[in-house]
Amino acid sequence: MNTTVLFIGYVWVEPNSSAAGSRMMQLIELFLGDNYKVTFASPAQKGENAVQLTEYGVEEVVIELNSSSFDSFIKDLNPQIVVYDRFMMEEQFGWRVAKYCHNAVLILDSEVLHLLSKVRYEQLKKGEEFSNQALLQSDETKREIASVLRCDLSLIISSYEMQLLKEVFKIDDSILLYLPFLLDTIEESNQENWLPFEEREDFVFVGNFFHKPNVDAVLELKRMWRSIRDQLPKVNIHIYGAYVSQQIQQLHKPDQGFLLHGYTPDAVEKVSKARIVLAPLRFGAGIKGKLTEAMLCGTPSVTTSIGAEGMRDEFPWNGFVEDDLNVFSDLAVKLYSEKEIWLQAQNNGIKIINSIYDKNVLSRVFLQKISQLVEDLSSHRKSNFLGSLLQYQTLQATKYLS
Repeated sequence: MNTTVLFIGYVWVEPNSSAAGSRMMQLIELFLGDNYKVTFASPAQKGENAVQLTEYGVEEVVIELNSSSFDSFIKDLNPQIVVYDRFMMEEQFGWRVAKYCHNAVLILDSEVLHLLSKVRYEQLKKGEEFSNQALLQSDETKREIASVLRCDLSLIISSYEMQLLKEVFKIDDSILLYLPFLLDTIEESNQENWLPFEEREDFVFVGNFFHKPNVDAVLELKRMWRSIRDQLPKVNIHIYGAYVSQQIQQLHKPDQGFLLHGYTPDAVEKVSKARIVLAPLRFGAGIKGKLTEAMLCGTPSVTTSIGAEGMRDEFPWNGFVEDDLNVFSDLAVKLYSEKEIWLQAQNNGIKIINSIYDKNVLSRVFLQKISQLVEDLSSHRKSNFLGSLLQYQTLQATKYLS
């Protein structure tokens, strides 16, 4: 009998709308490719951009928050592995899973460390410098770290976040697995299909506007756009993304070359035709799908240190990394205008993708780790005392409150 994996999704999977959706699809396909039986359940309302998982052989189930109907569902399904999509789902459903499926391997797919993104946003609003001390004092941090400890394994997408968890929060390496995006390597045949420098034009930004860092980044692009357009008067910037708000839509100024297009089902096509991706991200966390997508399309980018954080190891960036937004606009013009710099940036992106995000290498490591946990879960849990303590306290508190 095939091993059953249950994904509990924060939202339904939209791989063309966000990096989080793309990441979730990668994990689902990884399990399916190794002959696991996959069920995806979510309490969210399905959006119009959601993929039909049933077409991939995945069972879809709508579940309810704070409802005993989930108890019956989880008992009947009896999964051997449960994957929580972000810590909020582990908080909502984890105690019920632990009660009825005590021997299921519990995996937290963090997507990003939300504690990091939230504290950065709060400090930016206050005009404060980011600090680890602020992280340690945040209630969001306590919630997310507790969730990490309660799970048997947390999938961490960024090398920076792995370092943060181990060095600042002292999380044991045995319950963490560095698993960035699972991407195909860039071969010469891919490169032959890329448009050359001379046939590309304009700048592009792609991002889901439910995501606050993307909203902020587009506002920053609008502020710096005049500086770029004064130097490149015939060049446009194209903004694509799902769930465009009125605040963003009103930035659409065709006469200024600032163009809002909204959702596109094929961001790769748009990025492949552009000469440069711009991403002036001032807060956020994780690794950025818009920037790996740029590399896969052979499109150099200009971003900030937060944009490039945890994405490149020691490799040079496929463009420029700059936090001073006045300098940012000048570097965007430089990269747009100078072919030799552009070609070197493109080559840097190839090295980053092929060295860090190789799907074949990462998949083997992940599946081997899962297999080890399934075979010897009890030994693994004995070494995670804090996790067992939190599971015990969570179940006892739930009983008391009920």
